Amino acid sequence: MRATLNIPDDLISKVQELSGEKTKTKAIIKALQEYIRQQKIKMLLSLKGKVQIGYDWEKEEEIME
Repeated sequence: MRATLNIPDDLISKVQELSGEKTKTKAIIKALQEYIRQQKIKMLLSLKGKVQIGYDWEKEEEIME
């Protein structure tokens, strides 16, 4: 998808520098992917202590024998 964006040159340059990407497009894609990854991690961490799994693997092994 093509899009016209007004992103400050210094910001693009910094993203290119930090990502090691040579093109603006690749640098922006990498930055967006990293942002998404970090948000997913935050979402998973927010579930800490909220999800309870009552799985008894020892009981399961007894049933399978």
